[in-house]
Amino acid sequence: MLSALRRGPRGITVNAVAPGYVLADMNAWLIDNPDGQREASSNVALGRVGHPADIADILSYLVSDDARWIIGQTPDASGGTVL
Repeated sequence: MLSALRRGPRGITVNAVAPGYVLADMNAWLIDNPDGQREASSNVALGRVGHPADIADILSYLVSDDARWIIGQTPDASGGTVL
């Protein structure tokens, strides 16, 4: 990530997150659609679609001091969709 290279010398970490199926506006077709959720879940190693809190927890970690040595990464936050 070019942004990470440019901002790293100033102590700024830059990361991204790659979510999978999440019950959020970006996947509106899943909300209130049990059949769609079952279908999507069948492609997820953890067997369910994600919730916004699942992604928020990862983001909270990445902006915490515990993640101070992580830079230029895009963690897969899909529950195993791409395995």
